[in-house]
Amino acid sequence: MSDATLIILVFALAVILGVIAYNMYQENKYRQQVREQFGHADKDALLGSQTDHVRDGKKQADTAAAPIKPLRQKDISKSQAAEPASVAEEKNDLFAVKTAEAAEAVPAVAETQPDFVEPVIKPEPKPAEAAFNFEKMPAPERSQTKVAGRQKLLLNMDDLTKLELPWFDPRFDYMAYIALSEPQELHAIPRLSSRHRFQIAGCTMDDRFQIAEPIPSVYYQGFVIGLQAISRSGLSTTQEIEQFGAQVNSFAEKMNGGLLLTDIETFLNVARPLDELCARVDQTIAMHLVSRGSISGIELRAAVENLGFELGVDGAFHLANEKGEPLFSIVSLDNSPFTSSLLSSQAYRGFSMLFDIPHVPAGEKQFNRFMDLAVKLSSTLSLDLVNDKLEELSTQWLKEVRSYVLARQEEMQKVGIEPGDDLSRRLFS
Repeated sequence: MSDATLIILVFALAVILGVIAYNMYQENKYRQQVREQFGHADKDALLGSQTDHVRDGKKQADTAAAPIKPLRQKDISKSQAAEPASVAEEKNDLFAVKTAEAAEAVPAVAETQPDFVEPVIKPEPKPAEAAFNFEKMPAPERSQTKVAGRQKLLLNMDDLTKLELPWFDPRFDYMAYIALSEPQELHAIPRLSSRHRFQIAGCTMDDRFQIAEPIPSVYYQGFVIGLQAISRSGLSTTQEIEQFGAQVNSFAEKMNGGLLLTDIETFLNVARPLDELCARVDQTIAMHLVSRGSISGIELRAAVENLGFELGVDGAFHLANEKGEPLFSIVSLDNSPFTSSLLSSQAYRGFSMLFDIPHVPAGEKQFNRFMDLAVKLSSTLSLDLVNDKLEELSTQWLKEVRSYVLARQEEMQKVGIEPGDDLSRRLFS
């Protein structure tokens, strides 16, 4: 072998090694960028991330693309002792087997939140049947009854409390009843709460109830008012309910009517365990689809719209059900909104598909449809279906997620809340 040939071989080998080193550098840089977009590298894609649906209405810092358990604001109206460690562990998410095993094989990453506890897989305990016995409530106790003077009221207060109106559920609607002494028009809807929703049903002169509206020449004999005390904003506190009662009392006095309010403690004794159940099932599952390079926004939009998704005003793509309500959603990896202008001019690393457990109708069929759409998009756009650690999702891991979703929805059904129906959308809004 001549010297010239040897020099050429050495030079070629050096070039090859240089290319390999450069590719390793690029791959490492890419992984770091995606990890920054997903959040902490030592958290599971379905369990360790924060969510946009925070119970107090504020976004958490370093929000990841995989929303999991919306944080529900605790009821400060009742002091609560510290929970035993065993109870706290049971409240942790229960299906991070694969990622927990994978985490043991890599160096631990320092956690910025000192009170974070890594979820541990345990056999799921069977809920105690007696813990949530949401049977039909008896007529509310009278905590406050005021009658304007000695005038005779047009409606009987006891009869009002026994009504079953379609707009209210006494398990989570705090009820107030007003009977007028003479028919009156409703000139304006009163402002009764700043944080929680409320509805007013009025009884017209033909003894029919309807949602009360300030319509000229429509006279009412009385009103039934419900404050929705449970939502993703948390459970109303005693102070908030008392303030609501005071505002309703002012409204009743202005209308020259009698007032009956539900006993607050009686109501909260029913609402608290229901709120705890809502906090446990209120979770969103996210599947990440990422590219090894990038995909254009035009290509991304065409692929998702081809499967029936539409871009919403909130900056996310939504697949609607037969009623036109969102079923599944697609968001960007960093939770930045999709817009028509951005989609037509920039590229993306990928996106996340969201499965909101309380809002999707119950059943394995819906989860299978969700996964089928994710696989189709992965194939069409040449994307990898991964978790927070960029690990490919295994079939066994997905089966565990499916079982978890079905278990949470079954909990809802046991207390008469059907996932995806109007009642569920009220509670988880």
